[in-house]
Amino acid sequence: MSLTNQTIERIGRECYGRLLSILAARSNDLAAAEDALSEAFAEALNRWPEAGIPDNPEAWLLTTARRKRLDGFRRSIIQQGAIEHIGHAIAGEESRRISSQREMDSDSMIEIQDERLKLMFVCAHPAIEETVRTPLMLQTLLGLDAARIASSMLVAPSTMGQRLSRAKRKIRDAKIPFQIPNKEDLDTRLASVLEAIYAAYGLGWDDPSCTSDDTTSLTSEAIWLARTTIDLLPNHPETLGLLSLMLFCDARASARRDDFDRYIPFDEQSLDKWDVRKIEEAEALLRQASKMGEVGPFQLEAAIQSAHTYRRLTGHNNWNEILHLYEGLLRYCQTFGALIGHALALAETDGPQAALSQLDCLDHERVKSHLPYWAARAELLSRAGRLAEAIEAFSRAIGLASDPAVRSFLQERSKQSIA
Repeated sequence: MSLTNQTIERIGRECYGRLLSILAARSNDLAAAEDALSEAFAEALNRWPEAGIPDNPEAWLLTTARRKRLDGFRRSIIQQGAIEHIGHAIAGEESRRISSQREMDSDSMIEIQDERLKLMFVCAHPAIEETVRTPLMLQTLLGLDAARIASSMLVAPSTMGQRLSRAKRKIRDAKIPFQIPNKEDLDTRLASVLEAIYAAYGLGWDDPSCTSDDTTSLTSEAIWLARTTIDLLPNHPETLGLLSLMLFCDARASARRDDFDRYIPFDEQSLDKWDVRKIEEAEALLRQASKMGEVGPFQLEAAIQSAHTYRRLTGHNNWNEILHLYEGLLRYCQTFGALIGHALALAETDGPQAALSQLDCLDHERVKSHLPYWAARAELLSRAGRLAEAIEAFSRAIGLASDPAVRSFLQERSKQSIA
């Protein structure tokens, strides 16, 4: 990839959501804004290698996308044989802009400084189906394609694409305003926004390129968005819990690979590679959230990560406490991550067979392409002495691993199970 193309890719990661929010706010047509922005990036790929990168590339992309959007609007009007409506449309657009500005200036509104976060609250509108809010945010905020989002959520890419298209049509047809919601609406939409931020972090965590100090990685973006959300709603314990959770995980990022880029599982990581500063900040955030007297799933997940850091002080995990915390988490949510984590903790206290019995209760159709499930199942089967089944489970996990380092680790584990 050329240096110019790398620069365009970096700019896209940094400003895609912000540009899309600005474009879509004019027309309430998210799909059309995406098309215009894609055309602007395509034009950049064609022009910048020869003409050079503009002094303000983000402004260039916004101007180009607006021109593309206007061209598309004109073509649509002409095709419909309704040129006389252009003046009315332009007048309506100006009226919406003035109305939106008045709303933004109202004392009852809260200012969201970053356009990406504003767009997330738009996608969390109650008129949008709850199950599609997080995927919609991931696509509009970060430009992720439907296939990647579908894989992370264990649904077919075609199904995810249809859901996203319906949601965008809903925003357009229902004229959901791209404006800053009031305080009450912020509170009711927050859970969906936090879920999407954590999903973005998870996608980055699973990407091997995000284990470095890349400041534009999805993990860094997610942490930044959580901090911005805390600035917006500083007294919400779950927002503090989410940031605490991500910082606990991020503190171990550099310990996930050795000097030869080999994958290191959690229980074999070098503790001196954990970032103590991030752990201390995470602990402080968790304490702050706990004082607010309102427990939620992100706080419980952060508490589980906090319990894992106990190994720094004693050399071993307090599995009884971890199991107890997972049991509390499962009362709030029955995600695959929580269920698998609970099973692994149960294996440490009650043995692998008890954990396998729990995994057997999961929806096998949905977990058939879920790497963590097969990796956990393979380890537990190996510990239970069910070697033939373990080898088969390792094979499934290896086939699902896209990261070469993880694939090599699983292959080695599979060999050890029959040694």
